[in-house]
Amino acid sequence: MMINPRSLVYTLYTHWPIVESLVRISREFPAFTTDQVLACVAKSSPILDGEARQKVLRDLEAADILQRSARSDDVQINAYVMEFVRGLTHEHELGLMTILQARVSAIRDMTEALNEGILGNDLDRVRNAANRLSEFFRQINVQLDQDRHALLELAEKAKSADVRMPVARRYRYVLEAYDQYVEPMNQMMDTGPHGVFYPYLETAERALESALEWMVAQGGLYSHRLQMRQVSHQAKELRRFGRLVAQQCADTMLPLREELRQNTSLTSAISLLLGQIRKRGLRRTLALQRAGSALPVWCHERIVRVQVGNEVRDVMSKAMHYQPQSVPFPPDEPTSALSPLEWVDEAAIREHLRRSLPVDSLLDWLHEHYGHLQDATLLRLFHELAQEDHWRMEPSEQVNTLTLQHIRVRYHPYRVSLS
Repeated sequence: MMINPRSLVYTLYTHWPIVESLVRISREFPAFTTDQVLACVAKSSPILDGEARQKVLRDLEAADILQRSARSDDVQINAYVMEFVRGLTHEHELGLMTILQARVSAIRDMTEALNEGILGNDLDRVRNAANRLSEFFRQINVQLDQDRHALLELAEKAKSADVRMPVARRYRYVLEAYDQYVEPMNQMMDTGPHGVFYPYLETAERALESALEWMVAQGGLYSHRLQMRQVSHQAKELRRFGRLVAQQCADTMLPLREELRQNTSLTSAISLLLGQIRKRGLRRTLALQRAGSALPVWCHERIVRVQVGNEVRDVMSKAMHYQPQSVPFPPDEPTSALSPLEWVDEAAIREHLRRSLPVDSLLDWLHEHYGHLQDATLLRLFHELAQEDHWRMEPSEQVNTLTLQHIRVRYHPYRVSLS
């Protein structure tokens, strides 16, 4: 039976604290008994009575958020719901490095397919390879972000663990994560000759740019060119994000690996609080702390006063006695240097031209009868008369040269006749 997605989303919205709590404890229990679910409901919503808790359980099962196990009466969280909630709450498990390496290797194969499509003038293959590259970029970006939060979670748990716990036990998972994930990731993202992440992405970027140039030369659709440009931007952003994640993971895990430092109860509480702030936000974490118990260990408020230094006072005193420098404006140009406006009876000129039709060359006719006018006025009359619909204009392929008062004009003669 297909579950209604709208019902599932609404149930998630209604019972989000309960689902979030179940997903969090699913790290320890892959399946839950009915009593465990009811206890989680009672902890998340203490005001509910027994009948209301049973109704919540039935609602979660009806919306397919909780599913019955095949060979027992236990329930387990829907895999899609668990992935969705973990993605929003940053409760990820550390992924496998082999999956990330396989996706990076797939970039090389799709880049080769893209180049082959360009050489064979196969548009469908080029677009299909670009779509596959876009999907691989998205998957790698999501996995890097999830693995980053998972590594930070491991580090925060190790820092906030009980100081009486043996050091090797506290940092055991941190060391395993460094050896199995961080170190191979650093080798894969090495910018030297042994790295594969950046060379593959650079090759993919060059192939996408070549595909874009090929589409422009072939006169491809704008939507196809936009697709290539967007996938190229994905590749550039993935290179930047991969470098950032690798650096952040190394900076977080390497100090714990190199030096197993001693943590006091205060630093353990602070690490735990910072982990909650990273996943839930500062405002929600502090609200939960106020509703439950006080901040870990102790809290001290300090009033900070800001005073103006002597250097700032010197700058302010100089600014108070500042005198703006007067800048003289340039003198106005004499009116005699400007060209005087010239009055022209354009209606009389048009009537004269109508009586003189046909005319073999309009510009020569204007220069012959109105050569006393300024060059700008004469050329303006020529262009306005040539664009009117009162007569028929026939341009000639011959190029003539005419010297006016101050300039020389090269033009095609316009023959004017009645339309």
